[in-house]
Amino acid sequence: MSQVRVRFAPSPTGFFHIGSARTALFNWLYARHTGGKFILRIEDTDKERNSPEFLKVILDSMRWLGMDWDEGPEVGGNFGPYFQSERTELYQKKLKELADKGKAYEKDGAWWLRLEGARSMVFDDHLKKEIEKVDAAPMVLNDLVRGRVERAEDRDFVIFRSNGEPVFHFVNVVDDIEMQITHVIRGEDHLSNTSKHLELFKAFGVKPPEYAHIPLILKTDGPGKMSKRDRGALIEEYQQRHYLPSAVRNYLCLLGWTPTDGREVLPIEDIIQQFELSAVHQSNARFDERKMSHVNAQTLRTLPAAEFAAIARPILIQHKVIDEKVSPERLAEVLAIIQEKVISVEHLPEFMGFFFTESFKKDENAFANLTKKGGDPAARLRELLPHIEACEWTDAGIEAAFNAAAAAHQRKATDFFAPARFATSGQGGGPHLLGILRVLGRDTTLGRIKAFVN
Repeated sequence: MSQVRVRFAPSPTGFFHIGSARTALFNWLYARHTGGKFILRIEDTDKERNSPEFLKVILDSMRWLGMDWDEGPEVGGNFGPYFQSERTELYQKKLKELADKGKAYEKDGAWWLRLEGARSMVFDDHLKKEIEKVDAAPMVLNDLVRGRVERAEDRDFVIFRSNGEPVFHFVNVVDDIEMQITHVIRGEDHLSNTSKHLELFKAFGVKPPEYAHIPLILKTDGPGKMSKRDRGALIEEYQQRHYLPSAVRNYLCLLGWTPTDGREVLPIEDIIQQFELSAVHQSNARFDERKMSHVNAQTLRTLPAAEFAAIARPILIQHKVIDEKVSPERLAEVLAIIQEKVISVEHLPEFMGFFFTESFKKDENAFANLTKKGGDPAARLRELLPHIEACEWTDAGIEAAFNAAAAAHQRKATDFFAPARFATSGQGGGPHLLGILRVLGRDTTLGRIKAFVN
């Protein structure tokens, strides 16, 4: 088999949609799995809607997601140019090729592809006029995801508009031929175009590539395909909210494909090794932001400490939780105890701000629950204070102080946990309490407990 060559061909007319990102990702995964080439081709023939800003968004978003391309903008390659707007001469040449072979003809200023088959005039109810109908054998497509699909075109179709511009179907096929694309992996919504594309390949006398039409991504609630207006639909949102790109990429893989080993969170090397088009689902995938958040949290908790610190530090500085004077060692000490509980990087400032400032926010709901369930929290802390003042400042020493207070007052050690947590952090949950108190230090812990009691 010749080397696999796949392509992703976006139009720079808007922000980078999650469906486009998933299509790009499945192409990239297949290229990396097979040792093939991943080509980025820009369909920028819509002059009124194209913009350099949107092109930059696409390129930046793909790089953010870790998808490198082997040929295309800013990389080059042997099959360029990789912008359709720079390939006009080629399209004219290929149109002439079809016309010279009698496969294309001009009518009403436009150029049409002539289909083979018996022809007859019929009245078209939709167009309200007589048209020439072509009785042609259906095109058979053995789709790598959908299986056997039969579709037939029943009339000639336009390949060049009367204003001299080629249509999508024509440039798409010409570029796939010229760039020697072996596999076309695209959304199921393009399946209806495939018979036109197969007719064009046939007219050029070229064997078509293999096709794989991947399932649509449905919106979270209700029917219908996820649109750019739906919450969570744009990759830019996840960049702004400090999601981990590896987590977003991991979740996108799960939209229409399941790892063979049953894991949901796994390194990209394992995904590449397992990815097969035959394992892509036929049924549509439903976008679930909660699951995306879960994958993000799981990924965050397994990051190497140095990588976690490199991500966290600029965000904490930006939100004025820390300043440049906070040492790497101090930050690492705090991050080490919160990493197992943190849900997302965007919540880090509120989640760990109390380690670095006395003006930390207090959760009113947590305080209400504290007084409702635990009686008088100040009384509990008065009972705890002498034991915690006298203890050795280690996890084991602090735990012994809680146990001693429990024994002295016929309580459970956990009766003191919630009041101590709220007094020192203002929160009702979070990292392990003993770790919080140890890292806060003796003086800060005792000062906050005394302030709460008073």
